Amino acid sequence: MKKMIKFSRFFVPAVIISLVLIAGGIVSLCTQGINFGIDFKPGLIEEVRIAPTAMTVSYNGVANVEIQTNAQGVYLVVSGAGADNRTETFRYIDYPTVGDMVAAMSKVDGITAEAVAKASTPAEGFFESSSQSSVLSSEKFRLYYNEQNPTVVSVEDIRDLFGNDSSYSVKQSGEVTANTYQIRAGDDGSDKEISKKIQDEIYNRFVRKYGADNVAVIKTDFVGSQFSSSLASKAIILVLGTMFLIWLYATIRFKWDFALAAIIALLHDSLIIISFISWTQMEFTSTTIAAILTIIGYSINATVVIFDRVRENIRTIRTQNFKDIINVSLSDTLSRSLITTITTMLAVIALFLFTTGSMRDFALALFVGLCSGLYSSIFISGAFTSMTRRNWKPSDEEKKTQTQDVGTNLFAE
Repeated sequence: MKKMIKFSRFFVPAVIISLVLIAGGIVSLCTQGINFGIDFKPGLIEEVRIAPTAMTVSYNGVANVEIQTNAQGVYLVVSGAGADNRTETFRYIDYPTVGDMVAAMSKVDGITAEAVAKASTPAEGFFESSSQSSVLSSEKFRLYYNEQNPTVVSVEDIRDLFGNDSSYSVKQSGEVTANTYQIRAGDDGSDKEISKKIQDEIYNRFVRKYGADNVAVIKTDFVGSQFSSSLASKAIILVLGTMFLIWLYATIRFKWDFALAAIIALLHDSLIIISFISWTQMEFTSTTIAAILTIIGYSINATVVIFDRVRENIRTIRTQNFKDIINVSLSDTLSRSLITTITTMLAVIALFLFTTGSMRDFALALFVGLCSGLYSSIFISGAFTSMTRRNWKPSDEEKKTQTQDVGTNLFAE
């Protein structure tokens, strides 16, 4: 005799709640739309940081000198015809201040290094602007540093740089004290030189306000209109193709109604995530697609476990009501479903708390998807199979193998 929680009592309310949530998501899609990221929206995203210049480096000579930075130090890679190919290394541990770094670099033939910050300023953590060529020339190359107590520039101040120009959108990137901002500008595909023009416009607006010595372009991403449209269509095909293969697998392994119930549950989870993304205006990127596909795989696994138990209980439980089979099967697998979901959530919560940017959005989408996946595996797929098999009766062969009674109803009506 098996214990049974009467989940079937909550099938109708659960379906109504899901329909209301999905309907709300559709309304949000119609009114707010989706905040497409650069992957799906043609245009440019540039990450700009307001930070002071530590020192400048220039070169006058016949060799080719490229400057590189990392967490350990600064490197000058010397190459070219007639040059002694070598790499000059300036580690922060050996040259701990700006003054030390300037003095060391100035000893390299043809290199002119000048301090902009105080000579006693710590040299650790130098970074450069991607708007500068890493190949040194007579033009001064700026190395920026992380100011210990920076004056925080609010995101509203940055938005003021662009005034009422709706073609630009601005948001904070990373910690507030980092003074790093992400600027997005759209592209309608009418101008082939739009990428260069937008980059120059963004950079010039920052320079006019804060000065060239205090503006560093961290990175720039650009996606053309044709590529973004292609990527969006491929993403839709990818999700639909995944669902088709899952439906095919479930049909072969179980029955048609079980397979359709699994697909409906997956569609439910996908719509819930998309609705959440629309409500919160979270940026929709290729990482979000990865989160949706991850949840689809996770949810179908939970659903298959439940249906596998349903198939087993059809042969062993003595009953004339298919809802009893569903209730017992869900009761049998409840602890497994809860434990796997909770343990996965612990990792997702850690990702959400200790990461930023797209990875944080990925973790949040996964968290919502995990909750939805657990819910749909129990209530949505269960409700559909109960409806399709409302007139079910065990076959003569199944009656011969049914040896167990339904058992105790933990939530009696």
